[in-house]
Amino acid sequence: MKIIELGRTVTAANDREARELRRRLKEQGTLLINLMSSPGSGKTTLLSRLITDMPDLKIGVMEADIDSAVDAEKIEALGARAIQVHTGGMCHMDAGMTAQALEELGGQGLDLVFLENVGNLICPAEYDTGAGLCLMILSVPEGDDKPLKYPLIFRESHGAVISKLDALPYFDFDLEKCRSRIEKLRPGAAVMPVSAKTGQGMDRLEAWLRQQLAAWRS
Repeated sequence: MKIIELGRTVTAANDREARELRRRLKEQGTLLINLMSSPGSGKTTLLSRLITDMPDLKIGVMEADIDSAVDAEKIEALGARAIQVHTGGMCHMDAGMTAQALEELGGQGLDLVFLENVGNLICPAEYDTGAGLCLMILSVPEGDDKPLKYPLIFRESHGAVISKLDALPYFDFDLEKCRSRIEKLRPGAAVMPVSAKTGQGMDRLEAWLRQQLAAWRS
């Protein structure tokens, strides 16, 4: 009986597509950011704030979701280029899907492109999308134990945004414990507590994104 390791084959093919997409994006100077988090963490709110705060950068957003176009409409209303991607029930984006979405978005001439991946803490971290940078969001209401429960997404992320910082007084969330847990999983990862609602901490996140873009283009 012939046994085919299909999972490995699919993963290997995806990795090749991801490397090629990354190469093309680096050549054109566009930094693609794979933004991952659970549903309700504040991805779209955070992106809206970044677009408003950094008008000098040309930003595009690919909103991946099972259905609806609500998030893309919010981003477009701010003047950014946006496209809604329906994944047909899949819980993640892969490199092929990302490349197709980028073509529809029209990535040429953009400085930053955010792939707002499907909301969950498992599947999106398992597939290379071709992004030059992986950034995840953990909201205060979710709890500081998520790095212990979902270690892969923290290992795969260059930076972690702790969102909804304005809610910190109302939840049992230990910021330093969370920071330490992330550091153990991904030494050197940037951990950036923010509130997109009040603006607290956004200056640091925005400076970090500018540094990452400059490094990508160097």
